[in-house]
Amino acid sequence: MPLIPDHVARGPLRIVVADDAVLLREGLVRLLAEDGHQVVAAVGDGPALVEAVLEHRPDVSVVDVRMPPTYKDEGLRAAIAARSRLPGAPTLVLSQYVEVSYAGDLFADGAGAVGYLLKDRVAKVAEFLDALDRVSRGATVLDPQVVARLLGGRRRDDALAALTARERELLALMAEGHSNTAIAQRLVITASAVEKHIGNVFAKLGLPPDDARHRRVLAVLAYLRA
Repeated sequence: MPLIPDHVARGPLRIVVADDAVLLREGLVRLLAEDGHQVVAAVGDGPALVEAVLEHRPDVSVVDVRMPPTYKDEGLRAAIAARSRLPGAPTLVLSQYVEVSYAGDLFADGAGAVGYLLKDRVAKVAEFLDALDRVSRGATVLDPQVVARLLGGRRRDDALAALTARERELLALMAEGHSNTAIAQRLVITASAVEKHIGNVFAKLGLPPDDARHRRVLAVLAYLRA
């Protein structure tokens, strides 16, 4: 997977917004427009999302997990359905609560270009827009609170037990979608040290070089499934 530099905007994006709450949907449309992006469709249910993605082929879609009729996971399922018909379609899912299983389902195809954020993150406009930009360029982005929940629930005998504390720390930052350069800055270590640690993570998780699949995505999947 190409590295996605943090805080480097790619320019105006074509975006589909899917949320059944009219006020939030219109608020997102306005926020994105004020940042120079074009919202090509704003819809309120799962079938309309799939139709809009297939019709407009946006740079990225912003999708609420819970939509009509049952308000459980219709938005998530619609996003997954859209990606099955348009593989790799960049998708940023928003959820009111931390649901680790939702993140696992979303990341399961291993294609990248997906993000899972809590809705509270939208209020932190710069973080939200940065995550949206990175997802549009192929990155995987997990909300820090989801990562914290994953770390808090780890068992000593899980699939990541072979990783050192530093390697787990790097994997958590990878799961949040940070580039190698950003990880080096956050941990105050050199870029070469980051590359070495990440190489060790890949090796311990049994992820040899494979041009057909993104090892960073697969590492995050291992992190979610453990």
